[in-house]
Amino acid sequence: MHFKSLLAKPFASYVHKQVRKSMATALEDQEAIFSALLKTGSTTLFGTDHHLQQVKTHQEFTQAVPIRDYEEFKKWIEQIKEGKHNVLWKGQPIYFAKTSGTTSGVKYIPITKESIPNHINTARNALLCYMAESGNNKFADGKMIFLSGSPELERIGGIPTGRLSGIVNHHVPRYLRTNQLPDYETNCIEDWETKLDKIVEKTLDQDMTLISGIPPWVQMYFDRLIAVSGKKIKDLFPNFSVLAHGGVNFEPYRAKLFESIGKPVATIETYPASEGFFAFQDSQETEGLLLNTNSGIFFEFVPAAHAMEKTPARLRLHDVKTGENYALIVSSNAGLWSYNTGDMVRFVSVNPYRLLVTGRVKHFISAFGEHVIGEEVEYSLQKAAQHNGVHITEFTVAPFISRGEQKSYHEWFIEFERIPDNLEAFALEIDQHLREKNIYYNDLISGNILQPLHIQPVEKNGFIDYMKSIGKLGGQNKVPRLSNDRKLADNLMKFVKQS
Repeated sequence: MHFKSLLAKPFASYVHKQVRKSMATALEDQEAIFSALLKTGSTTLFGTDHHLQQVKTHQEFTQAVPIRDYEEFKKWIEQIKEGKHNVLWKGQPIYFAKTSGTTSGVKYIPITKESIPNHINTARNALLCYMAESGNNKFADGKMIFLSGSPELERIGGIPTGRLSGIVNHHVPRYLRTNQLPDYETNCIEDWETKLDKIVEKTLDQDMTLISGIPPWVQMYFDRLIAVSGKKIKDLFPNFSVLAHGGVNFEPYRAKLFESIGKPVATIETYPASEGFFAFQDSQETEGLLLNTNSGIFFEFVPAAHAMEKTPARLRLHDVKTGENYALIVSSNAGLWSYNTGDMVRFVSVNPYRLLVTGRVKHFISAFGEHVIGEEVEYSLQKAAQHNGVHITEFTVAPFISRGEQKSYHEWFIEFERIPDNLEAFALEIDQHLREKNIYYNDLISGNILQPLHIQPVEKNGFIDYMKSIGKLGGQNKVPRLSNDRKLADNLMKFVKQS
């Protein structure tokens, strides 16, 4: 008898009902969290510095606490690392989540006793909501893999420190431990390719029912499985039915992942970050991710047009509208205060509050005034790829600045599973979709200021080799979709196919 699936069913129903109840109280829950954060925060060093004791309203809060990125927040983190207590939150964090910043080097994000349930329970709720809605509880009886960083932790200022996925690994419920793969020893392997080979060895003959991870690294896992066995994933794991993913937009990877699997499976999207687990897919039937409005995080939103301003208008949840891009700002019981996550989001519903992640605030191209964002390039590539039956492994885009008489253009580095027969026609099709999406880009092309985009086909495993060369292969690391300079593009040139 399958006890886990039988026991999971009523628990899934209960959690699903609680999640649906919280949809109706989102605004009230946000106000309650705001008040609770101020109450605790006022007793901290940060609270004293910013006079939180006197703050009662959101307007007063925006005047007292400016928006900060990690670099501006770092001085308080350094005091915690020196051993001080009650700096950003009461006591000390129970962990530091160590993450690589694009501009700040290594970042140390505090996780507190109060904030750790946000990371653990949200992942659980995503799976249980799927179970309650779909009726598929059988995956709870099989083996599950969460492709993650090493669970080994170092100590920084006496505080256990490691990758978020490794920290979360220590909090997997005991009843799931027997289902979880790989084993602890394998998970601790630091070198990603060595670790992946071991994971393949450990899972090849197992009854895998759920696989979770960042899409490019899941694809790499599938590629290794297929290379070793000569079989599609559906033939290796006939009971595999759920693919959980997050970290990057799934759509550019969808076609190739499903081609590797060889059958339809359910997908569950999540929006986790070291700074908090912000949203998750609560339904297979609706677009968008449900904002986590009752999990210790107070959300603010800055309209995209003002995201780079020093003191922009900051909206609360009840002010947001669908169809507009916002920079996501969070304050939380981890001790973050008006922290700029660097993410851009767009609401697709405000009843309930569901959103899409549309890119990174600093990941855009506006070298010529076009301000192209991640959502636009992903949409344009996806449309062209679907129309032509092309599978994309990975891609990134950068500006090419004119040299002599040659006009400027956007340079796309794309790793194809198979290069289209007519690469120039494929490039023009992407370009046309992008022109339809972004009027400024269209004006630049129409005005003969920019040439249509150029594609540089990257050799097989070129992006993997590039990530390996900079020490960022595997784990939570991602290739930026967009750069406003040539640093990434110039480094990728050595991995471009030679004609």
